[in-house]
Amino acid sequence: QVQLVESGGGLVQAGGSLRLSCAASGRSFANDNMGWFRQAPGKEREFVAAITWRTESTYHADSVKGRFTISRDNAKNTLYLQMNSLKPEDTAVYYCAADRRRGVLATMSAREYEPDYWGQGTQVTVSS
Repeated sequence: QVQLVESGGGLVQAGGSLRLSCAASGRSFANDNMGWFRQAPGKEREFVAAITWRTESTYHADSVKGRFTISRDNAKNTLYLQMNSLKPEDTAVYYCAADRRRGVLATMSAREYEPDYWGQGTQVTVSS
């Protein structure tokens, strides 16, 4: 059973921090590109960040660049999103995703992009 399970969401005051985790199981994701997406009520899905199978290669959306950092630990088969300086507009359900194709990371930010695997999501709420 291939599965991605997010955790670490919650309620935080503006300016605070959270670290999201995405635990993968059922297969190794070490050779997959992975990413984070979010969706707020009444809003379209938004790309957040992506990372290649090489942990040093990352791509972050302009809206989160400098505040959020994507990382991965392939030994643990786990993806992370460190979120600092959180703003109320960051409030959303955050989803992790995996892509077997290992393409160019920016491809994951395209409106029509669909990954191979989705997690179930974790709620992040930022209050002012």
